[in-house]
Amino acid sequence: MPRSQRNDNFIDKSFTVMADLILKAMPTNKRSKEAFAYYRDGMSAQADGEYAEALDNYEEALKLEEDPYDRSYVLYNIGLIHASNGEHARAIEVYNQAVDLNPRMPQALNNLAVIHHYQGEREKENGKTDEAEALFDIAADYWLRALRIAPNNYIEAQNWLKTTGRAKIDAFF
Repeated sequence: MPRSQRNDNFIDKSFTVMADLILKAMPTNKRSKEAFAYYRDGMSAQADGEYAEALDNYEEALKLEEDPYDRSYVLYNIGLIHASNGEHARAIEVYNQAVDLNPRMPQALNNLAVIHHYQGEREKENGKTDEAEALFDIAADYWLRALRIAPNNYIEAQNWLKTTGRAKIDAFF
């Protein structure tokens, strides 16, 4: 039974009903509608912390979805799961795939920056200053790219960029 038929709370049921209505009314092909259904079920499973089920649904959505923009969001959600599971190398790979398909996705760029910053902090703690600085520079590049797209977001990143001297501009908005 698809996840969309198992939802037991009002909000999930309401979302599912609305999504199904939109899905039926969308002027698109059957393959895209099926991809969206898998994506929707993946989001529902992810929200419930059922990451294996979410990944299965996202993988099915990727097999069916042809639109690069829509594929980028599926990949972004896959990246979220890998990052939350501590699989940073895999998360970086998937986020980069999402950005390749949709270069104007600031949330993926931000998450790439967060992972590189985290890795830089770990290297710094281990006394590997040069490696840490290289990772911080990568993080700064991703944050600067994200801020060019969404200048009013990521306030902590803006502050970090300024305090570390990595901001190439004085104001982002």
